[in-house]
Amino acid sequence: MFSDLFYQLLDQNMFLTAAWETVYLTLISTAISYAIGVPLGLVLCVTDRDGIYPIVWLNKILSVTVNVFRSIPFIILMVAMFPVARFVVGTSVGNKALIFSLVVGAAPYVARMVESSVKEVNHGIIEAAQAMGTSNMGIITKVLIPEAKPSLIIGAVISTVTVLSYTAMAGTVGAGGLGRIAIAYGHQRFSPDITWVCMILTIIIVQVIQELGMLLARKTDKRIRNK
Repeated sequence: MFSDLFYQLLDQNMFLTAAWETVYLTLISTAISYAIGVPLGLVLCVTDRDGIYPIVWLNKILSVTVNVFRSIPFIILMVAMFPVARFVVGTSVGNKALIFSLVVGAAPYVARMVESSVKEVNHGIIEAAQAMGTSNMGIITKVLIPEAKPSLIIGAVISTVTVLSYTAMAGTVGAGGLGRIAIAYGHQRFSPDITWVCMILTIIIVQVIQELGMLLARKTDKRIRNK
């Protein structure tokens, strides 16, 4: 059922190492992407025509920039970022370069997810805060973010899974993780059993992320707690 190559990789703990690399790359890249994407998403929402502090020209510039990066397939963006990654992190290959490319690809996606979540907040709550004299920053920190928290967490789960899928694509250019094992040993050495094992491990990781994220979202959702 399993090839000799599979058992060799198993003896060398290659699958566990690759699974850990995938989780590590995903979490680090997602965290940095959120550090960039959350403020960017909030600015997109706040400066919108119907936002609490409209700046149409700034919103247009940011919106177009985000859309440009979101429209580029990750595999193409990753290759295009090779020289930039070499300049920024000192190398165009390996996990450092991959994290840089993942952040460039995921941050605009996160920004849109955050913008969408924040725009779901009831305008009546915002208007009530404005009527009480709350500053714009106060509305952002005390109204928009807390009220959008469940949706933001769900968006974080979706974004994390998306970044994980990006790490698999990075295996085509020699980066670490399950994608590299599936391509280098499963596809290129004609061992489909290795590819299937990598796929199953990826599914398990996704399910764990999904369940933990949804559990946290339910715990922070006031609508559920009040029932």
